[in-house]
Amino acid sequence: MSETRPASVQAVDGRRRNGTAKAGEGGVAPLRWVWLAAWPITAIFVLSNAATPLYVLWQRDIGFSKGTLTVVFAFYIVGLIGSLLVSGVVSDRLGRKPVLLPALVLALIACLIFATATSVAALIVARLLTGMAVGAVVSAGMAAVTDVAGPERRRIAALLASCAMVFGAGLGPFLAGVLSETMPAPTVTVFVVEATLLVTAVFAVLRMPIRSPLSPPKGAWVRVPAVPQGGGRELTLGIAVFAPGITATSFVLSLGPSLLSGLLGSTSRIIAGAMAFAMFLAATAMQFAVQHLHRRIILAAGAISTTASMIALVIAVHASSVPVLVASALLAGAGQGMGQLGGLSLLNSSVPPQRLAEANAALNVGGYVFAGVLPVSAGYLSDAVGLTDGATVFGVALMILAAIGGLVVLAGWRQVAERA
Repeated sequence: MSETRPASVQAVDGRRRNGTAKAGEGGVAPLRWVWLAAWPITAIFVLSNAATPLYVLWQRDIGFSKGTLTVVFAFYIVGLIGSLLVSGVVSDRLGRKPVLLPALVLALIACLIFATATSVAALIVARLLTGMAVGAVVSAGMAAVTDVAGPERRRIAALLASCAMVFGAGLGPFLAGVLSETMPAPTVTVFVVEATLLVTAVFAVLRMPIRSPLSPPKGAWVRVPAVPQGGGRELTLGIAVFAPGITATSFVLSLGPSLLSGLLGSTSRIIAGAMAFAMFLAATAMQFAVQHLHRRIILAAGAISTTASMIALVIAVHASSVPVLVASALLAGAGQGMGQLGGLSLLNSSVPPQRLAEANAALNVGGYVFAGVLPVSAGYLSDAVGLTDGATVFGVALMILAAIGGLVVLAGWRQVAERA
């Protein structure tokens, strides 16, 4: 005997078939929507590093030192951390879309300022807005992927959100390097293309099958992001590996072109962009390779990879070896990728959905504080004592931090219950 289903169930089934079933409505969104939910993360992270190969042009046209260059980069961190103080809480209370759409608007404004920049101040404002957009997307965007995926696909959600971040971060400098070397008006063309990508991300967010939170958390709207009680150890383990990893890749992004110029005697933007792309491609590939491993193994391997990256960096600058420098970049990418995947996976498995955006924000605050302070210090130190000695001091310091992070993972794991 056939059974007549309620109209509400039939409606959910219809939305499931056409890809608009919302989380929490009794249906599971098709897998393609989990991938599409990750696209705004990729689009904004393309912008985050698109300026990297272009700094040599701005340095030539505007005129500023390596120290000033790292300060421009640091304002990105300032905007990002400032955004993280708000975006995670707002996303958990109002929903993902009310945070993601303004973030995409800020990113489009940053594209306009980058395309017309004629001063350091303009670059600083553009980087600040970029950081604000990135802060919103690493909290609300990554949580949106998990929401669309549903509770039974949290592990794949963490993988796709993390890979979207690192792939976009690598694609940005590669596209910028190629377009700026092969197309007219290099600092304009790059950001016109990026603005087009951001517009497609706006449409993806508007159509995203996700609903507003049913039971939003309480408390202050602006606060240092945190995890619910009992989740502190998971957050600590994630930061212990993610922070050194993202600091290593931030150094390559900010001072990598200067190192290549010193070692190769070349200012090719394609080479600089290709190295950054290879670094983040390694991060993406490594995350897919280790996705089924135990989270402790992923985090420990991330710490080892970052430590090895800094050893290679020190060797590269003293031996003037481009292959070793590239190896250092690849190891840095792998270290960030594994630290990021391990940290997000721990949070996805232990934090309830209504606090997940804030938890993601807390992980990124812990990582980006180091990523902002240490490369800036290395930039000014390099101006004072030379790029070789500055990079050596940075490499040794970060090597020690990465090793400590690995020890924290090994020592603290017994106190963390592994949850599916």
